[in-house]
Amino acid sequence: MKDRNLARGVVLSGIALAFGLGALKYPIGHLNQTGPGLFPLLVSSVLLLLGVATIVQSFFTERVRVGFTLKNIVIILSSLCGFAVITERVNMIAGIIFLVFCAMLAASPYSLKRNAAIAGVLIAIAVAFYKLLGVQLPLY
Repeated sequence: MKDRNLARGVVLSGIALAFGLGALKYPIGHLNQTGPGLFPLLVSSVLLLLGVATIVQSFFTERVRVGFTLKNIVIILSSLCGFAVITERVNMIAGIIFLVFCAMLAASPYSLKRNAAIAGVLIAIAVAFYKLLGVQLPLY
């Protein structure tokens, strides 16, 4: 596959189908009493719509070659592994900060201001999940 937009749509659709089919193994429930399978099914449905839209759009836009940079792949994988280790050993806030600042090494240009803003938003979302929804996260 030589078209990056088409490849992106196919990968998104594949991930959505994998999680959507996995969500069907759990009870869906009703809107007034939801089951554990409803949320992943809804999220995977939205992701599938985005994937299909990306596939359709790829037929109407100029083709862009798929390019892989091994250095960037290693940086992203390292940041994810570091996030997991730091979250387990220290706390999730430190893990989020590491994840953002390490993963952005793959971006160009590197911007400390942008990284701090992204880390702040992700930490705010994690705190909201912890405080408002009661999700047990190792924040502190």
